[in-house]
Amino acid sequence: MKKSSVILLAAIVLAGLGACSKESLKATYDKQISYIEGFITAQMNADTNATLVRNGNAYRLTLHDTLDRIFGQRDSLREGGRVSLLYACYLLTGSTITTGNLIATNVKTIAEQAKWELSDTLRYKLDTLTLDKSLVSGLQDGLQGVQQYDECVILFTGEFGFGNVERGTIPARSALAYYFWIENIDNEK
Repeated sequence: MKKSSVILLAAIVLAGLGACSKESLKATYDKQISYIEGFITAQMNADTNATLVRNGNAYRLTLHDTLDRIFGQRDSLREGGRVSLLYACYLLTGSTITTGNLIATNVKTIAEQAKWELSDTLRYKLDTLTLDKSLVSGLQDGLQGVQQYDECVILFTGEFGFGNVERGTIPARSALAYYFWIENIDNEK
């Protein structure tokens, strides 16, 4: 076989493998979207005051959304703004979330429920994030528009999380669900 034929054959095989992996990746993300939709449906059925916003590639489910009636109009987080919050992050491997899927939190009671080691007391405190490009795109999209005192869940597929990169306890291509308890919004620059 000529060298050019071997190179052409190798290129065809590699292109075929790439197409298969793209189809497999699409199937993975499609399955994750079905998990997200199942989770949202169950939560909205359980909490008739919950509201859903889809911003870009993230879904934000605000729970017990009666705060506007209590506090009136509140400031919404904008690009470049800072948000102080408590959080619990879960791998989304189905349409429900359990303590077994918890991968990060700064809420001591949630860590206790998951039977985590609690000796690092500095971990369990309010965090402050800036809404900018330092966050994965799913969080950028999901956090934009949150308001002070919101309790919300932001969900997105692995495509808009860490993609093909394994990050600590987060496997590559993982769908994520972040529970947030928003304490403060500061849009002043």
